[in-house]
Amino acid sequence: MIIRNDAQLAGLQRTGKLVARILVAMQAHARPGMTTLELDDYAGHLLSQAGAESAPRQCYDFPGHTCISINEQAAHGIPTARVMHADDLINIDVSAVLDGYFADTGGSFVLAPYNQNTHLKQRLCHAALSARDAGIALVRTGQRLNKIGHHIERTIRFAGFCNVRTLCGHGIGTMLHEEPALRNYFDLRDNQTLQDGQVITVEPFLSTNVSRVHLSDDGWTLLGRPHSLFAQFEHTLVVRNGRPIILTLP
Repeated sequence: MIIRNDAQLAGLQRTGKLVARILVAMQAHARPGMTTLELDDYAGHLLSQAGAESAPRQCYDFPGHTCISINEQAAHGIPTARVMHADDLINIDVSAVLDGYFADTGGSFVLAPYNQNTHLKQRLCHAALSARDAGIALVRTGQRLNKIGHHIERTIRFAGFCNVRTLCGHGIGTMLHEEPALRNYFDLRDNQTLQDGQVITVEPFLSTNVSRVHLSDDGWTLLGRPHSLFAQFEHTLVVRNGRPIILTLP
């Protein structure tokens, strides 16, 4: 989407603020012994209260309000009876549509209480957050998308983790997924540049040991090898007057 006026920006900001607040609320609500389905039901209640709809449910008939992925699940984890345990690495992806405008956000965290096994998971989360912010720092009008991707991948490599190349950022606005694809690596063939008013997501996916994932038998969840771990952070933002405006802040 290319926004044309302040009313469109305000609509996107409302949806962005909503998904950001729901993500924070879900992270605070999660606890050991809870199922991912229970956590997702909580998100559904918050969406309904706000008069919003789950974007993946509306657009793709996804079997849940949000995507909740644990440990070896890279993305698009469907809410189930799977129980969350202390020190699980959990990723929550929240996307919604409100008054016709879409926004998408996500974040990873280690479920407390922590133990001696969480150091690697905490480092992975920190690296994913740093990679997202490194990408956002280069967002401006006229910027080449592959330069942003190159900077993200360099940040990931410097942290000592793998870049999951099969997942990427995307355009958004009046649909959940729009052009362009914002790859988290340098693609020589991609000569696209950011336009003023363009709405995109920046969302690197990091892993401890794989750069590609595969679809599980449930038809939704993306997995790596056994014992792989994954983390992701995501913001929706708009390029406005040459700089990024982050829409998904609480």
